[in-house]
Amino acid sequence: MYTLGKPGYAVAAGVSPASSSNSQPTRLPLQTAAIFCLYELVNSATFHFVTKFELRHEDCIEGMSPLADESVDVVVTSPPYNLGITYGKYSDRQDRQSYLRWCHEWAEQVRRILKPTGSFFLNIGAAPSNPMLPHEMVIELRDLFVLQNTIHWIKSIAIDTLLEKTEMSDPHLNPLSVPPGRDPNPGAKRRVRVESTTRSYGHFKPISSKRFVNDCHEYVFHFTKTGRVELDRLSIGVPYQDKSNIARWSHTRGSDLRCRGNTWFIPYRTIQSRAKERPHPATFPVQLAELCIKLHGPAGAGRIQTMLDPFLGIGNSAVAAQRCSVKRFIGFEIDESYLTEAKRRLALRNQ
Repeated sequence: MYTLGKPGYAVAAGVSPASSSNSQPTRLPLQTAAIFCLYELVNSATFHFVTKFELRHEDCIEGMSPLADESVDVVVTSPPYNLGITYGKYSDRQDRQSYLRWCHEWAEQVRRILKPTGSFFLNIGAAPSNPMLPHEMVIELRDLFVLQNTIHWIKSIAIDTLLEKTEMSDPHLNPLSVPPGRDPNPGAKRRVRVESTTRSYGHFKPISSKRFVNDCHEYVFHFTKTGRVELDRLSIGVPYQDKSNIARWSHTRGSDLRCRGNTWFIPYRTIQSRAKERPHPATFPVQLAELCIKLHGPAGAGRIQTMLDPFLGIGNSAVAAQRCSVKRFIGFEIDESYLTEAKRRLALRNQ
């Protein structure tokens, strides 16, 4: 069970709120921020500190300005895409150059506060009729960051599956899956019958067009200051499909875990009411932010002390930070209704 400290207040870890002389929590200095923490209820009189949240109703450029240089380990965010999406308090219809200049402005602050070993994960999508925006963003930021990795967030995919039936159990006897020259028993008699079917997974927004196909993916650009930041690739690793690879390849060191790669299939969770369950027109799943955090390095082991999201929205990045035991999370949001929803979701997650 968890409880939320009052906005603008915090209780020291391991100290009961009632233990002070006036039975009031200690007042923290605030500007325009709403700061609160999550605590784990250890017993009836003791709280154990988990994550400190500083969720601020403030423009991100103004909000980041007073933050110390090189004080943030990880930034995970998704800015408005300038594609005409209807937000509550933001116009998503700037001219292209004005939008890119604005992105450069807030990205300058991100660079300033990011540690030399930090990672900046930027999620951005496009529209079929406007496909160059993500690439123009990368070009706009190239004087600030090095693009170290390009990750493709797959929201929906159709897979042609092969249903294979054979009397032989060795996976290498499937002629459709063995690379040339790698079949250990090329003379073996095969009794394989293959049936094909197509299955669709995930969710997407369909479009009606004779020119464009449905857009089922977005980008996650991994920026760093040097391009040489080491990552914990196996923290989000996946098992080998062909277990013989474990012994064949020395770099596995006997572990059934390989790098996930740069294609991440993360479908949206099915919901019944967008207004109640996802009251924001453009959000990424919590799991997407979790994978970014884990890829940078284990937060629980202390590598990630502070995480920041300049465009908090309804708080999915904050939820991911809490799940990954990030010590401090800072988020900025100009729409008070989105900020209220973010706080509500954080509270509900821990009741």
